[in-house]
Amino acid sequence: MEAVVGEVVAPEDLEKFEKKYKAELSKGSVSKDTQFEYAWCLIRSKHPEDIKKGIVLLDELIHKGTKDDQRDYLFYLAVANYKLKEYERALKYIKNLLRNEPGNSQAEELQKLIDKAMKKDGLVGMAIVGGIGLGLAGLAGLIGLAVAKKSA
Repeated sequence: MEAVVGEVVAPEDLEKFEKKYKAELSKGSVSKDTQFEYAWCLIRSKHPEDIKKGIVLLDELIHKGTKDDQRDYLFYLAVANYKLKEYERALKYIKNLLRNEPGNSQAEELQKLIDKAMKKDGLVGMAIVGGIGLGLAGLAGLIGLAVAKKSA
């Protein structure tokens, strides 16, 4: 699963699918497949702006696809949000997929990865808050000590 979320699109692939998407768009309508291919390339970009564009395109497709298509859209929406560290949103998509397809092993793996990242970020956040609290307590102690020395 790490390979899936860590995969980066080749710039020439992104360019190729962007051209295809824009060509269809200029003719008035983009096929589901072209939109998905372009979105899939965008979410594998290392640039957050591209990933966000990919999310928008996949969100548009959610309501247009078959059940099989929706599985892919939900999965890649979860991957994209995971890459942006939007873990709550990623979890929402993956749980939706698992509600429709309980036992989907790829989705279950991604859910574990998201849960692990949330716990790690939560622990890091708690450590930062705790460190700030200790720093403030130490500072208050030093100020108290300085005030006590002046009084004596």
